[in-house]
Amino acid sequence: MYHQPTAPLGGSLGWSALIAAIPLLLLFLLLGVFRVRAWIASVTGLLVATAVAIGVYGMPFATTVSGVAEGAVFGLFPVMWIVANAIWVYRMTRDSGDFDRLREAFSRVSDDRRIQGLIIAFSFGALLEALAGFGAPVAICSVMLVALGLSAMRAVTVSMIANTVPVAWGGVGLPIITLGQVTGIPTDTLSQATAHLVPVLALFVPLLLLVVLDGARGVREVWPAAAVAGVSFAVPQYAVATFGPIQLVDIVAALTSAGSVLLLTRFWQPRRSDHSARVDAEAPGGGAPAPTGGGATGVLTAPSRVSPSRVDVFRAFAPYLVIIVLFTLSVIPSVKGVLKAATVTFEWPGLAVRTPQGEPVALATYKFDWLATPGTVLLIAGVVIAMMLRISTRSALRAYGQTLSQLREAAGTVMAVLALAYVMNLSGQTATLGLFLATAGSFFVVLSPLLGWFGTAVTGSDTSSNSLFGALQVSAAQGTGMSPTLAAAANTAGGVLGKMMSPQNLAIGAAAVGLAGREGEILRRVLVASAVLVPALCLLVYLQSTPILGWLVP
Repeated sequence: MYHQPTAPLGGSLGWSALIAAIPLLLLFLLLGVFRVRAWIASVTGLLVATAVAIGVYGMPFATTVSGVAEGAVFGLFPVMWIVANAIWVYRMTRDSGDFDRLREAFSRVSDDRRIQGLIIAFSFGALLEALAGFGAPVAICSVMLVALGLSAMRAVTVSMIANTVPVAWGGVGLPIITLGQVTGIPTDTLSQATAHLVPVLALFVPLLLLVVLDGARGVREVWPAAAVAGVSFAVPQYAVATFGPIQLVDIVAALTSAGSVLLLTRFWQPRRSDHSARVDAEAPGGGAPAPTGGGATGVLTAPSRVSPSRVDVFRAFAPYLVIIVLFTLSVIPSVKGVLKAATVTFEWPGLAVRTPQGEPVALATYKFDWLATPGTVLLIAGVVIAMMLRISTRSALRAYGQTLSQLREAAGTVMAVLALAYVMNLSGQTATLGLFLATAGSFFVVLSPLLGWFGTAVTGSDTSSNSLFGALQVSAAQGTGMSPTLAAAANTAGGVLGKMMSPQNLAIGAAAVGLAGREGEILRRVLVASAVLVPALCLLVYLQSTPILGWLVP
């Protein structure tokens, strides 16, 4: 039996936290500064975390190896299982030519790549996060944007930044539900408190996407579409999170946002459409860059395009309509119960681990939900799509084989990253870091969102971050005079911004668009967005801890 220590290095929490942070600091330095390939950086971080677990925390060698194995297996299933099937669907539609129809259909809505990026990455990506999560939005939206002409680097960066604001209620509300379970605070109260934080971020994320897509010019010329996308997402997200069922928060927000932007494009288009007519230089078949010059932000116009045939529109969107329908069906309580009935749950061998409070750690239980996982839903969707589009069995199997070959290095990276996270969590390194932040006293109100950000960055999951630090946030808040409800909400709100920094998500995004080995470059790009949004969230949490905005906390 291994009991997690909180301050193994001479009883000093500060020195123990410094040692516990080394594997993560090394991982991010290797990725973002020294530009080492992701699988090398991840394996290096894993080896250091293992050495710290055994040499400093006193974790038995066999227990450590067992934790590494469980993390690696979790990286394969369900994480890579989701990614592989998502990319398989894309590859089939690309090989069959149906992605060309999708490109044409989107150009009928708007031939501007920036508006297409908003609709796909922000609105459609939010819908996928609401239904699936686990990297599926980044994988699917990235390949869609590449097919529409964006460079691979720009596409994955946009998709990762967009995959933030829906995360708190992603997976039909699972992060908030988990947070309520570990804190004892009613989920409705937590949802209301989070609704005073995350929707504010939703107002600005579309503008950041325009900066990535086209710099300051993109903001100047396409800000009306970004404003409509952000407001039409934030308002229903706040309303449903406050007054409605939390399972529908992101579904309603995503559909409202997409519909609002589509409605806007019927009467308004950016005056400079030449940006959209080109393809990024890094994209296959890229054209000439758009000429420079000024121009107004846009004008009201009547649509003058020739409408595509209904058959073309159906073939273009059929694969994603199938995905949406199947994911929606999978979360209906009666259907979900049938799917969950096939789940096999067992204690992972060799993980007799207890928390400092003497309770069994949740990570020691492995759930093989082979039927209920989003990856299996995507596999079923792929089979249905192949039949709808009349793709032969031979072609479908060949596409699957090519997908698995493409993902070999990414799979190794994800397995190493998840193994690192499991070792840190099981040995107690993550808890040490959390407890150290909780000693900040009154300054903890500013650090509270950072703790959630850190948890999601490490684990790749806001749900996992809430499981790790939710109760700790409440306990620390009670000792510092901060509202426990606000602290818990800050944890999950900070987690949505940590999602884009997660090495797991970086590996998934890079693999989806063929950029394996360039994860460090993606990290540096999303780091800018994180550096803008995280301080803003910390300030908002601080203001809600004072009489200035304290009346917002339920």
